[in-house]
Amino acid sequence: MRAVGLFAVFTLGKLIVLWGRDLASSVWVPLAFLWQDLALVLVFAVFDRLSRRAALNWGIYAALVAYMALNVPVARAVSSWLTWPMLRAVGGTLTDSIFHYLTCQNMAAVAALAATAVGVPRLLVRVTSRNWGRVGLAALPLVALPLVALGPLATARVETIGLDRNVVAALVLSAFPRIAPADAEGDWRESPLGPVQAEDLSSLRGVAAGRNVLLVVLESAAAGYLRPYGAAEDPMPNLTRLADDGLLAEHAYVVYPESIKGLHAMLSSAWPAFDTAPEVYARSPHPALGTLLAQAGYRTALFHSGRFMYLGMDSVVRDRGYQTLADAGDIGGNHESSFGVDEPATVERIFQWIDAGPKQQPFFVTYMPVAGHHPYDTPEPGPFLEHEEIDRYRNALDYADQALGSLLVGLRVRGLSERTLIVVVGDHGQAFGQHEGNYGHTLFLYEENVRVPLVFAAPGAIRRPRRIGRIASHVDLAPTVLDLLGLVAPQDYQGVSLLTGRAGMALFFTDYSLGFLGLRDGRWKFIYQLEDGRSKLFDLVDDPGETVNLADRQLERVAAYREHLLRWSASNVGQVSMGP
Repeated sequence: MRAVGLFAVFTLGKLIVLWGRDLASSVWVPLAFLWQDLALVLVFAVFDRLSRRAALNWGIYAALVAYMALNVPVARAVSSWLTWPMLRAVGGTLTDSIFHYLTCQNMAAVAALAATAVGVPRLLVRVTSRNWGRVGLAALPLVALPLVALGPLATARVETIGLDRNVVAALVLSAFPRIAPADAEGDWRESPLGPVQAEDLSSLRGVAAGRNVLLVVLESAAAGYLRPYGAAEDPMPNLTRLADDGLLAEHAYVVYPESIKGLHAMLSSAWPAFDTAPEVYARSPHPALGTLLAQAGYRTALFHSGRFMYLGMDSVVRDRGYQTLADAGDIGGNHESSFGVDEPATVERIFQWIDAGPKQQPFFVTYMPVAGHHPYDTPEPGPFLEHEEIDRYRNALDYADQALGSLLVGLRVRGLSERTLIVVVGDHGQAFGQHEGNYGHTLFLYEENVRVPLVFAAPGAIRRPRRIGRIASHVDLAPTVLDLLGLVAPQDYQGVSLLTGRAGMALFFTDYSLGFLGLRDGRWKFIYQLEDGRSKLFDLVDDPGETVNLADRQLERVAAYREHLLRWSASNVGQVSMGP
């Protein structure tokens, strides 16, 4: 009876999570989503029968029910059961986001699961007191085993975005590496279908020589929501004006849709690797941009409105050439949340640092706001009426843009505008259900997750706006900054300057839940899922919303991209696992 009760809880949990979703019309759907739960229940039933220790069995039953109840609100929000990477991200910093989901609907779902867990075993006690009830209960394994055997076949016919997994299986399997390391070499940015030439911007090399450098890494800023990238709304007018006077990369992509590994890619022009913790990047052999500029005589500092302790950021920013590091704990502020402090306080601290330095010594300062992070709270109301969550997000972007505007004004009144190279980049995107189950930023590789703004402005030196049409990547940021400053990038950098005439692909991945590998090659966007081997190919010129999968019509292209991505990811894991 405990096993049947457990299956009832798992089934109800799946129904709550899947309710209202756009599911395929197929007879395979119920089996595709429930066979893993049924398999775990059979294992539990065998243990329950052999153990004969009622207290232990009820304890395991209660623990499994409680874990399912914990997972349901999570899966309703982000379309994934908890995994090890997701559990790692849960901490004090996410307190505001967690409380955001303590809704009546989620509490009712948890209560319904608890009632089912208690009520079904009690009901079965009454049923099994009769002969027909005992016979029916004994026959259940004979029915369940064939269904479990057919489960993988059903999953192959239904796209489940990982919600077919049992909650325990999702957690356990995510603790094991999915990519085997390999000593593979190659020009990973070059398309397997042939090189492509790009506009030659080499005339801009050294145009910002001797200038200060201000790097602003925007939180959760997806390009598609911004006016310079075609959005109807303009939540960041200061960024829009800055882009009108500089270089704008039209197709810039993250390597990984999460802040910490993304920062490693930006600062050290190096690929992060699949299923690796941020701490391993503390021993990265690639010299960071801050290190190179410090060696060139720059004062260097990084100011973060959040906290370096979150998700191992400390290991990515320490020993990267920053002579001053300050986060929310150092800065203080007028407003504080679980994520950090208000942006005006950080901006003020930046200018205190600038003003305290020698006037003739150039500086390199990196500013990382937290405005834009879920739950998109701001100290004061923004310009957008908050009918939907995306409006709260736009107001958060506007708040970040106000901080950017304060930085630009502060540079101008100090006479530093035409002595500073200003770089603005998004750390990753943010999704609001544009694709089924896609919310937040870490779990998928659609454009709303991985395409970000990237702007280089040098007032007085770059005298007319230019749009860089080639594909760009986070790993290209550091070599492009060095090229604009007239400095030479290290040979082991894995990115290239966007001023060169050679175009390349952008490569990206995510491993927070399901494992996805992806690339952008000209007009083509390719996504490969490791667990089920599914491929998606989109023509972003004709289909910018990624709605029509052309994989079945471009088999040769799909095979070439898949092989390239698997070799690239294996090479990255190999390099990181071997260390310096």
